[in-house]
Amino acid sequence: MTLPFDGAISKFFNEDIPENVQNAIRNAGKNDILAATYPYERRMKRAAYDETMERLQVELVKLQAWVHSEGKRVAIVFEGRDAAGKGGTIKRFRENLNPRICKTVALSKPTEEERGQWYFQRYIKELPTEGQITLFDRSWYNRGVVEHVFGFCSVKERELFFKQVTDFERMLVEDDVILIKLWLNVGRAEQLRRMLQREGDKLKQWKLSGIDVKGLHKWDAYTQAIAETFEKSDHKDARWTVIRSDDKRRARIAALKRVLNTIQYKTKNDRVADRPDAQICGGVDKWSVSD
Repeated sequence: MTLPFDGAISKFFNEDIPENVQNAIRNAGKNDILAATYPYERRMKRAAYDETMERLQVELVKLQAWVHSEGKRVAIVFEGRDAAGKGGTIKRFRENLNPRICKTVALSKPTEEERGQWYFQRYIKELPTEGQITLFDRSWYNRGVVEHVFGFCSVKERELFFKQVTDFERMLVEDDVILIKLWLNVGRAEQLRRMLQREGDKLKQWKLSGIDVKGLHKWDAYTQAIAETFEKSDHKDARWTVIRSDDKRRARIAALKRVLNTIQYKTKNDRVADRPDAQICGGVDKWSVSD
């Protein structure tokens, strides 16, 4: 089978990854958690996951009905390292919702016209109107992390972004937009394991990009950029929620609960829409440079 990018991910695994990460992947069972600091040793069992997810899906439908009837505007930002599970988590948010009410925004690189605009301008066009939920599959935070790591923006442009982002988000909140920022974080070994799986799966190879492959060599640069982003954009009007996503199942549940628990919608079942697992979900203190 021909591998995407000439097997660059496998080559990275065999030749460039630190030996401890390589051994962790080779010696792990399918359901083993690779991150030594993760609070669970094995992935959540499927039966328990499915049961919990079904109840949460009912709550999401209730939330949708409330957003639509009350004319609310909800914007949820999904950020995280490559292969952290953003797409899979967004899918669980959307799968039982009306696409006219809940839409996903995943913008490609800026056009020539957009490059000449104010940086936030193309994101403003995608914000929800009354009665809508918008899920941002990556967001304006590209400038804080990805663009910076790959040199797609200047130092001055990034500094201006950090200077403006707090006010930008504060204005949204003051205008009654419900803004929730989720950061899914994954350990280095688990990230590479997932990328190796994608490389060898014909149905998932499309998820890989050249940026993903190059990013494997930039773990430390990403780590520094993420730390700076949290430091400069975690503010009282729009706190970051960090979810440790080494176990995709627990991470999806935590993300849904974080949103449902935060918003006070009608007929809410507080026993289902309770607080997410504090062992894997919290503020920026849940993020570690070792992950």
